[in-house]
Amino acid sequence: MRAWAVVRPGPVEEGALRFVEEPLPVPGDDELLVQVRACGVCRTDLHVAEGDLPVHRPEVTPGHEVVGVVAGFGAAVRGFAVGDRVGVAWLRRTDDTCGYCLRGAENLCPHSEYTGWDADGGYAEYTTVPAAFAYRLPEGLDDTATAPLLCAGIIGYRALRRAALPPGGRLGLYGFGGSAHLCAQVALAEGATVHVLTRGAAAQRLALELGAASARGVQERPPEPLDAAILFAPAGDLVPVALRALDRGGVLSIAGIHLTDIPPLRYESELFYEKELRSVTSNTREDGREFLALAARHGVHATTHTYPLSGADRALTDLKHGRFDGAAVLVNDMAPGLVEPMKDGPRRSTTYDP
Repeated sequence: MRAWAVVRPGPVEEGALRFVEEPLPVPGDDELLVQVRACGVCRTDLHVAEGDLPVHRPEVTPGHEVVGVVAGFGAAVRGFAVGDRVGVAWLRRTDDTCGYCLRGAENLCPHSEYTGWDADGGYAEYTTVPAAFAYRLPEGLDDTATAPLLCAGIIGYRALRRAALPPGGRLGLYGFGGSAHLCAQVALAEGATVHVLTRGAAAQRLALELGAASARGVQERPPEPLDAAILFAPAGDLVPVALRALDRGGVLSIAGIHLTDIPPLRYESELFYEKELRSVTSNTREDGREFLALAARHGVHATTHTYPLSGADRALTDLKHGRFDGAAVLVNDMAPGLVEPMKDGPRRSTTYDP
């Protein structure tokens, strides 16, 4: 199969990734083999490719917003069949035994593993996922539109909940890419007033089209004090900017896994009056299930720009330079056959006709 590998972490324009021929992955006993139909392009993939997040697996294949179909499975898997439609997200595995897992905070598990970082992800024709961490997806949902929901949507949803926005509250979103434009739709559906602070005319236009009350530059003040804010841009220098925009008792939630250094904060103007600063670490599977249900109920949809699987390096470069609004999605243009498990021995290729 063809897949992208991070061969030399660094600027994506300088060959950090290479399109290579790889053996077909063999699922473990508790895993599904998934034929990738579409895979969203997340900023975390860019951080892995460029070395902001040191790779946990040499020459790892990025991608953790996967929509695909089950092509095979391990001997211990129950409840899945070849051809089932599934989603593969960022959180890949936890130990299920630590204190964090037992109290429902599996996102904090010290032994957690992640798709496209610890294990090969969806910038490929096939990937694997533990069956317990796969999301069942109903037929009828568009592959391309669904892919960004599996990380950008889920993480944006967790960041929104971490921001503790009161009912009917005033929410500021700093940055307006794949995750923020999905988060905004949930907040608006729940009755919030949303103000967007972002660079780029296209992103500002999209924000207003989706129903934001205002859209301004990232260094500007919103038109009213904010009850809560979420920082989606990986820019630490925006933390004091967002804190100053909060009303008394407001909460700033930081959605990204990577953030540049935060400058010194001034207590009186940026933290006093019980303002709070909160980080967001991954998500739980329950976050994912809740968000996907909300997305279906409220018609949350991704604004997408498609690239062929063979164009993943170009998609990441365009993401880096802000050349599109919404989210980019890789579409599997290789059209391989499916692989189904045999009762004994290796798997064999078959043709799947949906």
